[in-house]
Amino acid sequence: MSLDFDNVSFKYPRGGHGVDAVTLAAQPGELLAVMGRSGSGKSTLLRLAAGLLDGYDGRIAIGGDDMAGVPVWRREVGMVFQQYALFPHLSVVENVAYGLRMRGVPAAQRRVHALEMLERVGLSSHADRGTTMLSGGQQQRVALARALVIAPRVLLLDEPLAALDAGIRHQLRDLIRALQRASGATTLLVTHDQEEALSMADRVAVVDGGRVLQVDTPCNLYERPVSAQVARFVGHSTILPGRIRAKDMVDVGFALLNVDTGIRRIGDDVELLLRPEHIQPDPPVGTANRIDGALGEIRYFGATQRYDFLPNGSSQPLLCEGRLLPTSSIAIDPRHLVTLNATPDTQSIPLPNGEPECLQS
Repeated sequence: MSLDFDNVSFKYPRGGHGVDAVTLAAQPGELLAVMGRSGSGKSTLLRLAAGLLDGYDGRIAIGGDDMAGVPVWRREVGMVFQQYALFPHLSVVENVAYGLRMRGVPAAQRRVHALEMLERVGLSSHADRGTTMLSGGQQQRVALARALVIAPRVLLLDEPLAALDAGIRHQLRDLIRALQRASGATTLLVTHDQEEALSMADRVAVVDGGRVLQVDTPCNLYERPVSAQVARFVGHSTILPGRIRAKDMVDVGFALLNVDTGIRRIGDDVELLLRPEHIQPDPPVGTANRIDGALGEIRYFGATQRYDFLPNGSSQPLLCEGRLLPTSSIAIDPRHLVTLNATPDTQSIPLPNGEPECLQS
């Protein structure tokens, strides 16, 4: 079943901002992540899909069926909330079976289905316990089992991992993805966590100010954002303002950098996107885009190190990442520099090879 938003706008009472002319579609079986900061409109989209909000303009459809006026309980939607929303007076298995109970499934049959789902989330041994006896990660697995046991047409995940510790988040992230694939439920995941969105989703929509800025695969979103605004949402980066001085040559103040400038003209203002992992420390003399400078602050992350490098003639450091640290110079491979239009809402020109670096051998 697809989930479609067609030119959907919504404003909260008393002037609270919602979403503005959003057109977005999650394809059958797809996990579509909607990512943005607080107040961007991402949770509004989820609540509109669930039927928890009404009074919108445009069209929302599930499997081609218009949801206007359709109540929550008739949408065949499963929901998982950030704060679990379990019933404390019910056992674990009774919580999972609750949706089946509301649909009139006989008691014996709904217990069988609930126990099967608890087995899939690794909690069958906890079936008759109270939910207050469970850890946060276990409670969220119960909430996930409850959402999936009804075989929903659409699964809605509202920041389901935000309240959990990092180690548990990683485990549940993989579990949710595996269960979602197995169920085939079209899924809308709302999150502010970029790692969560990029690692779990088939596609990611970045929203801000109630508008969709870009919808793309995680790879394309990271490697080729359409604007500096999107680039700042996705991953770590340095964004350098510059001006085109010649074909494929941009002046960023402290250096002239070789970079594909596409069909832009000499004199155009642009912004260059540099990802920290695309830095070469201490390159040989003559290497393209070699920059002299000094090593700054170093942050150790175990598998990698993130550090600042201050180019000679610049007051702002470049954010770099790698196991090896430079002594006095770095280089930026022109293939890994992305040229963006200086106006944030203007789409960038694609790279000439038509394919992001992460998909090339």
